[in-house]
Amino acid sequence: MKPVTKGIHHITAFATDPQGIVDFYAGVLGLRMVKKTINFDAPEVYHLYFGDEGGTPGTILTFFPHPGSRKGRVGGGQVGITTLSVPVGALPYWEERLAGFGVETRRAERFGETFLQFADGEGMRLEIVEREEGPQNTWGFADIPADRAIKGFGGAVLYSTDSKGTRRTLVGTLGLAPDGEQDGYARFRGEGELGNVIDVPVGDMDWGNGGAGTVHHIAWRAKDFDEHEAWRQAAAEAGFQPTPVIDRQYFNAVYFRESGGILFEIATDPPGFAVDEPAETMGAKLMLPSWFEPHRQQIEDGLLPIEVRKLKEGEQ
Repeated sequence: MKPVTKGIHHITAFATDPQGIVDFYAGVLGLRMVKKTINFDAPEVYHLYFGDEGGTPGTILTFFPHPGSRKGRVGGGQVGITTLSVPVGALPYWEERLAGFGVETRRAERFGETFLQFADGEGMRLEIVEREEGPQNTWGFADIPADRAIKGFGGAVLYSTDSKGTRRTLVGTLGLAPDGEQDGYARFRGEGELGNVIDVPVGDMDWGNGGAGTVHHIAWRAKDFDEHEAWRQAAAEAGFQPTPVIDRQYFNAVYFRESGGILFEIATDPPGFAVDEPAETMGAKLMLPSWFEPHRQQIEDGLLPIEVRKLKEGEQ
């Protein structure tokens, strides 16, 4: 029996400004920086993770902020829009809060829902939607009330260069359920409460260019390590070329590129972000895997200092 994903585990994007990323996602959006580490494949670059208080799968946005990196262009072969979920009734709060920080917003409609769309300082496209599903976020650093706070992912809008192929993969490989078509979009649902609603334009998109302000990959949830092995086999049987299982310290990962050009990852829910530091202090210290510890001083010297700080309106 093929595995079925609950939905998104995490989404990872490129950026240029580490402090700007921290200010926007922690200071403005009120997410917790649950892990400060490095790109294991490029240790001169931070890998910053943001999510709910516990870094729960389905809430995790991650960034590779590399000063001086090229600007990307959002387009086919990427996650076009990352959707964030808030409690019902919270959209006006976010419209006002974002305006107070100088962030331009617009309202859009899909499948009978209203989305508040905007971009971060790097140009990454985001939107907020009200949803009943999912627990409230208990992280209160930015003084955002729990009944207004971002709960995690609502889902994502996938920009595919082969829309039919991507939609086949969502159903046939990932096990998402088709949930109708409307106004040029097809919708699919997973079984989870967060990160479970995926929209895909039914027309093919022109290729985008990777770089700052674009998403590098989208990761889907595997509940445990045994299921993860089954995912790798399922991807291979579907004709993709999955990587070997890679230990990412906080989850195991398998990657493959689907026919529409989007890099998919399958990531395990365990072991989670408290595996190498106390849950109460996650994100405060630069955490390195054991093989980089001998080079800690050199690595720290090459990274720009960052801090999680409270912002007043107009500071971002």
